[in-house]
Order: sequence, then structure tokens, then C-alpha cells
Amino acid sequence: MALSDLFYPDNPKRRQELVSLHQELLDCMSTNFRATNELARVLNEHLGCTITYIQMRKSSTVKENCDIIIQAMSEIQHQVQKIDSDMKEKLEPVLYQKLYDIKEPELEKIAIAHKVFSIVLGEVTSTAGMVALKLLGSNLITFTVSKLISLLAQIGASVLGGISITVLGLGIEMIFHAILGAVERDQLLTAVTSYEKHLAEFKAASEKYQHAIREVTSLVRQQVQ
Repeated sequence: MALSDLFYPDNPKRRQELVSLHQELLDCMSTNFRATNELARVLNEHLGCTITYIQMRKSSTVKENCDIIIQAMSEIQHQVQKIDSDMKEKLEPVLYQKLYDIKEPELEKIAIAHKVFSIVLGEVTSTAGMVALKLLGSNLITFTVSKLISLLAQIGASVLGGISITVLGLGIEMIFHAILGAVERDQLLTAVTSYEKHLAEFKAASEKYQHAIREVTSLVRQQVQ
């Protein structure tokens, strides 16, 4: 037992909690990297987007990796908003409104969206209209992505944001010492509580994000089959 643990008997438990929380965060981030690349692939292949694929950098900090995802998600938001602008520009107001009218038959809306992309991009896949409609008609871009960007920014600014991902493979003591570079020992409880809150919100938002992307990619696979 470290000498400090004689004065702070809860430290061993707090250390393990922080390590577990850190691992949960990294696992969740890794899944988000894959989901974001999958959404980028669909947008690039079917809607003519040029979104760069991202990769988790294990030699970088948590914050730096958060920033990578934020940049990719922001680019996705920007390009989907451009798609919406193209729709609005190319369509008559009545047809554009139909895209967002829940009473309109979905097949008709898909046909309208596909027609626009045929004009804008020339030759497009048969799934282009469906993908566009799914993204524009859901809250994936307008709410889910925005929520994740906000949470990633908070995590990057938190106590563990400055810790390198590679620290995880070096054992509990190394992670603990890294944490101590940013927080005093008597602040461990506060750090754990804060991190638990960030992680719970992040995991919930990530699940919604990943589920929405699975819906889009599932529809694409069904069209291909």
C-alpha cells in the first residue's frame, strides 16, 4: 500500500474506479469512430460527399481524439446541411415541403429526393434519395450529432481529457499518477463523480447515434440485396 493510501484510505478504490471509467470511455469512443466512418462511407458513396475517414490515435490524448470526432461530425453536419440547401434550391417550394411532410407517402418523397440528386450529381445510386430522406427527415444530424459534439467537448475539457490513451496499457499506477498531474488527491471523489456523469450522458447519446447510423446502413444493405 502506498503511503498516501494510509491518509486517504479510499484512494485504491477511487483509482480503480477512474481506470474503469477511462476504459469505458475509450471503448465508447472507439465504437463512435467506427460508426462515424460508416456514416461517412454511405454519404460518400451515395450522396457525392467527400468526408475524410478518421482513426483513433492511441499516441494522443483523450481530448485530441475527442477533437478528431468533433471535426468529422461537424463536417457531416455541414455536408448534410448543404444537401438540404441543394434540395431547397432545385425544388419548387411545394415539392420541398413534401420532403418534410409526415403525411406524404415515403416512396414519393424518396423519388423526389432521388430526382434532385440525379440533377445535381448526374448518375447516382438507387439508394441516394432514400439515404438523403432518412438523414434529412430524422433528428440524427440536427439533434443527435449536436448532442454528441457538446458532450465530447465537455469530456475533452474534463480531468482525464489530457491523459494519453496509451497510459491505459501501462497499469493502474501510471494512470493514477497521470490523473494526479491534473487533480489533487483530495479531489479524487469529485473527479470520479464528474466523470461518471459525463460518461453516462456520453454513452446514452452514443447509443442513439450508433442506432440511427445502423438504421441508415441497414436500409442501404437491403437496397443492395
